[in-house]
Amino acid sequence: MKVTQRIDDRIGSGSPGFSVEFFPPKDAAGEAELWRAIRRLEPLDPAFVSVTYGAGGSNRDRTIRTTARIATDTTLVPMAHLTAVSHSVAELRHVIGSYAAAGIPNVLAVRGDPPGDPLGEWVRHPEGVTYADELVRLVRKLGDFCVGVAAFPYGHPRSADLDADLAMLLAKMRAGADFAISQLFLEPEGFLRLRDRLAAAGCDAPLLPGIMPLTTVRTLHRGPELSGAPLPPGLVERLEPYTGDPASFRAAGMDVTAELCERLLAEGVSVLHFYTLNRSVATSELVDRLGLGARRAVGVR
Repeated sequence: MKVTQRIDDRIGSGSPGFSVEFFPPKDAAGEAELWRAIRRLEPLDPAFVSVTYGAGGSNRDRTIRTTARIATDTTLVPMAHLTAVSHSVAELRHVIGSYAAAGIPNVLAVRGDPPGDPLGEWVRHPEGVTYADELVRLVRKLGDFCVGVAAFPYGHPRSADLDADLAMLLAKMRAGADFAISQLFLEPEGFLRLRDRLAAAGCDAPLLPGIMPLTTVRTLHRGPELSGAPLPPGLVERLEPYTGDPASFRAAGMDVTAELCERLLAEGVSVLHFYTLNRSVATSELVDRLGLGARRAVGVR
């Protein structure tokens, strides 16, 4: 079995880099598109690639299968998602065991969104867990995993306030998480404030910013709806003249995204996490533009 690197070994050097997130394909066409994206990004040597569950914890088997294939058939470092939605502790143990058996030592432990409505009421499985810190402890108990968790620069939609949200993030870190990845955002201040608050609380674990390339009008509006991040009025005003011209909007949106990334790098952020929507072109363009990717030969196994 191929030995997969741990993510904490990949992101702890302080050297600028990037990581990417995919979701499991729904059908053969989606799988072909995903693997085209993976092969295009592979030579750029991302710090890791993550594979999500579907909405509400669905597509569990596809997540396991896709992550395992990345581990065995590519040179990439994979991370598998694990959510508590609709899963008993016994089922969670089975999924964690499947990751271990596939040689995957990296897990992102998130509570997850409710099925159907991501912003709806979250209901605990009667034999499951309630919070992500419990999930982190379960993963830690079952193996020598590197564990990541989610962070929310503007607070989780169900948090009472930013202080309560920070307390939940600190609870996940104290439960054994090695790093955190933020939900996407469109301006840097909220992320940088969260990083400073974590440091002030004595937490020095890496916090990676979640970035989605702004390539369409839909990504501009849909991302903030799901993440809870604000839609900056100045950004809307800047991009509004291009809304009727997809090519011009994409060019302007990529400029905005690159400026955001440059600001984060200038503030000492070392690894940027890109939400790819299973496409690679925009991410590859940004990585090249920012000088983050290593070019190397990749053999198909």
